[in-house]
Amino acid sequence: MSESFDRVRVLWPDHLGLARGKYVPASLADNGTHHCTGTWSLGYDRVMTPGTVGSFWDEGLPDFDATYDMADLRPSWEPGTRVVVASVERHGKPFSVSPRTALAKAVSDWRALGYEPYVGLEFEAYIFAPDGHGGWKPLETPGAFVYGTGPSVDPLGLIDAIWAACAQSDIPLESVNSEYDSPQFEFTLRYCDAMRAADEGFLFKVLAREVAHRFGLLLSFMGKPMTDRGGSGLHFNFSFRNQDDENVINDVDAKDGLSELAKHSMGGLLAHHQSLAGLCAPTVNAYKRLRPASLSGYWANWGYDHRGATIRVPNERGAPARLEHRLSDGAAVVHTAMAAVLQAALLGVNAKTDPGPAEGGNGLDTIDATIGVPHSLADALDALEADHELVAAVGSDLVAQHLAVKRAEWERYLGATTDWELREYLPFL
Repeated sequence: MSESFDRVRVLWPDHLGLARGKYVPASLADNGTHHCTGTWSLGYDRVMTPGTVGSFWDEGLPDFDATYDMADLRPSWEPGTRVVVASVERHGKPFSVSPRTALAKAVSDWRALGYEPYVGLEFEAYIFAPDGHGGWKPLETPGAFVYGTGPSVDPLGLIDAIWAACAQSDIPLESVNSEYDSPQFEFTLRYCDAMRAADEGFLFKVLAREVAHRFGLLLSFMGKPMTDRGGSGLHFNFSFRNQDDENVINDVDAKDGLSELAKHSMGGLLAHHQSLAGLCAPTVNAYKRLRPASLSGYWANWGYDHRGATIRVPNERGAPARLEHRLSDGAAVVHTAMAAVLQAALLGVNAKTDPGPAEGGNGLDTIDATIGVPHSLADALDALEADHELVAAVGSDLVAQHLAVKRAEWERYLGATTDWELREYLPFL
């Protein structure tokens, strides 16, 4: 960090997963930044939902503060710039609707039991090029194949540029490969403590999209951007360490090497599976990815090294042991979804919830599981609202704000005439 810089880019995650913030000169960076509470009422369409929790609608949309320690400034992918992920406060207290506040609470709740959560992230994303008509088309990669690397899957060198930008920014990109469908890629970030993992995942999404923009391309983390190709997930690989820095997912005396804490964590995730969808799959589009036989986290099930299960238990034991939660998609707010997953797992630990037997079907044409996610965003939001235990754990203000904005989003969807409707009906009706 010896390279000089003349500005700081202050960023914080909002309720839509957008990277809000400001550039400030380095000389004034230790003052923090101020932002309008009305931001928390905005949808993707920039329209405010009146009365949203956190907007302070009836108080004239006052300010809140983005705060940080100058020691937390980190290298950026932009020249002459440092970047920081800020905490969000109002009147000197954590802002209750902030995703980062929710994750801080989840980490604190686990620490109260004597455990530190560690998380590694896997993102999937598609690359799009301009279609010449103001829209986007999939980047043409005729030589692509699953687990591909090099020019055959990345003819323009975008992945190379993202890798270089991550190295410049100290974002721990652990592996990259092309996925089953093209032009889709998987990006894996090295595990670390939960808050740092979420911050780095948040910054990675910003970095990757901005590097793509420099190429004139669009990198999309949308869950199901194309009907004829697979969806893009966000997988949380997590474990817990005790005060002796031991990974407590393990139990060397158990037949399968898994501790009771690991099993109860899975039990909590399965017990709250349908309500978790309201936070982990927070768009209309997400439910086009979440389908049976899609290896997407549709079912409330778990399995040993099983990609047809929402909770996959990889084969590693010892220090690398972990649970992989596969419900979320790339459009999820990283901090919020991670907080929800950790809180649901903690609820299972506290209640000693039994996850039941491991999945015995193949997840494609055979399945043991009987409970899937809700069929739509509207149903998932209803399930979330009804799960008072999870709402209290994640944060009632955050959930209330989320429900208000997302239900407004659902109503816009219901009122919109889609291209599918025009193609299906217009020639005949």
